Amino acid sequence: MAVRGVRGATTVESDDPALIRAAARELMEELLRRNQITDFDEVISAVFTTTQDLCSAFPAEAARAMGMSQVPLLCAQEIPVPGSMPHCIRVLLHINSERTPKEIEHVYLRDAQKLRPDLKSAQ
Repeated sequence: MAVRGVRGATTVESDDPALIRAAARELMEELLRRNQITDFDEVISAVFTTTQDLCSAFPAEAARAMGMSQVPLLCAQEIPVPGSMPHCIRVLLHINSERTPKEIEHVYLRDAQKLRPDLKSAQ
């Protein structure tokens, strides 16, 4: 079994705690589903980031609410690059997996699909 990174991103319409938690949960559920992760013991850790315009809630709260109480979770802010996508939540999951890097499905939802048009899973 190897350690793999799984990337994902999504957007919300505004800096609202309920919207942030709901979008983060939707993103996590989709990442887990598409990569057939059924046991949180397979998840080593998760790093969440938000753009500077999202500061009313931690997206990791959604993972905790899903039952990831033993998974190390971290939230941080993205570098404020001029012209970057606003209202964006990103996650990097570290997992134990038998999948090859080509078999890992990265997930980009809502407006975040524009971040990685090269990925089939962003469509």
